[in-house]
Amino acid sequence: MSNGRAPGASSPETQEKPPVPRAQRLTAPGLGALKGRRKIAALTAYDAPTAALLDAAGIDVLLVGDSIEMVVYGAPDTLGASLERMVGHAKAVSGAAKRALVVGDLPYLTYHTTPEEAVRNAARFVVEGGCRAVKLEGGVQRLPMIRAILSAEIPVMGHLGLTPQSVNALGGFKVQGRRATEARRLLDEAKKLVDAGIFALVLECVPAEVAARITEAIPVPTIGIGAGAGCDGQILVFHDLVGLGAPGARTPRFVRRYADLGALVQKAAAEYVADVRAGAFPSEAESFSVEADAAAPVALYAAGSEHR
Repeated sequence: MSNGRAPGASSPETQEKPPVPRAQRLTAPGLGALKGRRKIAALTAYDAPTAALLDAAGIDVLLVGDSIEMVVYGAPDTLGASLERMVGHAKAVSGAAKRALVVGDLPYLTYHTTPEEAVRNAARFVVEGGCRAVKLEGGVQRLPMIRAILSAEIPVMGHLGLTPQSVNALGGFKVQGRRATEARRLLDEAKKLVDAGIFALVLECVPAEVAARITEAIPVPTIGIGAGAGCDGQILVFHDLVGLGAPGARTPRFVRRYADLGALVQKAAAEYVADVRAGAFPSEAESFSVEADAAAPVALYAAGSEHR
């Protein structure tokens, strides 16, 4: 009985399936196009293994943030983050991310003096660090630097509200924009940053109503951190997200912890300590032995060493 297929034709089960298309790497214009279509998920990343895991999970933006100074190096603020160190971490993240847009966070005093210096330092994140965009903090006082960096064909993400590099001028890590005059200033500065050409804007520790108003008023995506649900996206520090901090470390109010890796790491290390001290690690299965024909020479060598 004929099966209805031409001689030599393969069955549907044996036909090769078309390859699954690889997810395209997200770009700054691509991120901008997400406004009004779907929410944007962003996280910080500082090393290759973490970046690969977050990228595979579908994170849109990996920010190599100067928060590394606090969560990795244990400093009380971000001011000590160096360009050399940040670019090195950016290279690790960029090499591991296949889809996410990797953004380098310009450290304190790398864009505060002249536009020319800002361009040179931003270019290092691109050329050496493999980033596809940079982020910098501040409003109208940063416009010359933003325009200069954009003229060098480097996309810029802005950052308003609580700008951690201004912690001394702000008098601490405080919510910004609670007063009407401050809220109007933030909105005005957001519009001016957009006019200068930024492709996205981080809003940090801003009242939800103010962040929502800014989000509605500008054509580029807003990415909030402690700025309510009205933003176009959200970003958190990775270590806060997974509870990977020193015991007793304070977690900001706006953080939702999705795992407690700190407790898991401490528990695993305590069990390891106990096994080592009890002689339970390593076991025979976790050790190596010599090959049979080498056992005799090894024994003779050991015996000879006793008479030296």
